Amino acid sequence: MSAKLFHKYIRLFAAVLCAGSLALAPALPVKAQAPSAAELLLAANRALPVQSNEVPNWPAGPVVGAESAILMELQTGTILYAKNIHQREYPASTTKILTTLIAAERCQMDEIVPFSHDAVFDTPWDSSHIAMDVGQELTMEQCLNAILIRSANEVCYAVAEHITGTTDWQVFSDLMNGRAAELGCLNTHFINPNGLPDEDHYTTAYDLAMIGRAFFDNEMLCKITLSPRIDFPPTDKLPQGKLENNHMEIIPGGSYAYEYIVGCKTGYTDDARSCLVSCAEKDGLKLICVVMRDEAPNHYEDTISLFEYGFSNFERVNVAQTETRYNIDNTGLFYSGNDIFGSSRPFLSLNREDFIVLPRTVSFEEVSSSISYESADESQAAVISYSYQEVPLGTVRVDFNADSQEPSIFDTEEGAAGHGNQEDASVIFVNLAFLLTAGGVLAVLLLLWLIARLILKNYHISPRSGRRGWRKRSRRRKRGSRKYRGPDF
Repeated sequence: MSAKLFHKYIRLFAAVLCAGSLALAPALPVKAQAPSAAELLLAANRALPVQSNEVPNWPAGPVVGAESAILMELQTGTILYAKNIHQREYPASTTKILTTLIAAERCQMDEIVPFSHDAVFDTPWDSSHIAMDVGQELTMEQCLNAILIRSANEVCYAVAEHITGTTDWQVFSDLMNGRAAELGCLNTHFINPNGLPDEDHYTTAYDLAMIGRAFFDNEMLCKITLSPRIDFPPTDKLPQGKLENNHMEIIPGGSYAYEYIVGCKTGYTDDARSCLVSCAEKDGLKLICVVMRDEAPNHYEDTISLFEYGFSNFERVNVAQTETRYNIDNTGLFYSGNDIFGSSRPFLSLNREDFIVLPRTVSFEEVSSSISYESADESQAAVISYSYQEVPLGTVRVDFNADSQEPSIFDTEEGAAGHGNQEDASVIFVNLAFLLTAGGVLAVLLLLWLIARLILKNYHISPRSGRRGWRKRSRRRKRGSRKYRGPDF
């Protein structure tokens, strides 16, 4: 039986149990209150397996009430916690992180966004909105604030129409799905720009985290989500102005304020239940957390619990300062005193900015690595990928070494001092095609140099011409004629 089918039966059982408990409620003692449907569903969700906890020697993650949840490191994409991360869920208003990301990428903040009849009247009156009217206008910057702070659905429609240049906001979904695919989403299909209920509007915790990697890398969007309110001054196209408060409780000043929070977006519908996409940063580690189909306020508690788990159990490891397996030990390659490069320094190095994310329960020596020479960047010779028990931990670039002071994957034992045990430092992977090409180029250059030297050696440069040169040549001729003519009578 699949996990999804199992969970379906669990929820059905919980609903039946809840209905039966409510029917018997009058016969129960006053103190023995029946659990609510939400409590039963939370219990069922907490009983679901956490896939990341099944990895040997991986730090055990917390039990959360979300049906699916993920904790991902932003830069490397390393997954620290995984619970049904590829299960399709309704995203509700967390959809809006993609809508605002596209708007930020495509628009200037001073662009004027008008509100059409459809943008206003296609928005359900009982959903989130800021009561915009037909013909009114906002700047794009105000629109992003209204969407991220107050989750305004009619503003999403207006932005979608503005970007597509039509009065049909549904066209915008094609842009959304295309951008989602570019960001690495695997099981996402969006119908509208705001997440209002639709059977064909779905995503996964993993996909929302992948969208979040781009969203939370945008400093402007992150700052907007943490703003306490929107305050739009009155204008000719907005006579009353707008003043609305931010209701997300995990931001500063909220009931569940988290000190390391970078940005966030909540979502709720009856089918999606409570969802939360957020990002936090501590000690250089930037984590994205997604919880879906949770119950309020547990979605805040579960998110904070996952952040604390990540910051306590994982760390960044700078590979250039740690790696020893890609160094040459006592081979002298490209290090002889007469090397053809005219220098005893290596020409390849591990990128000093790249890092991997490693559980504190795992040592670097236990990590597996593989090298690929397929790279779209001409400044890179290769890319090294690291993993533990088939869990990807990040990649490190091998760069052509422009700076002779950079640490290199070709360092000798002395050059690699301080980088760990040197016993296994004899392993190296060399791109033979690259070396052969480089050798051919050097041979051609050497041949050209020899030809030029030979030409210069055999070419006689004529003396300078002019009056002074003519006088010197004339005196030589006279001396020569006196020498051979005999005495002068």
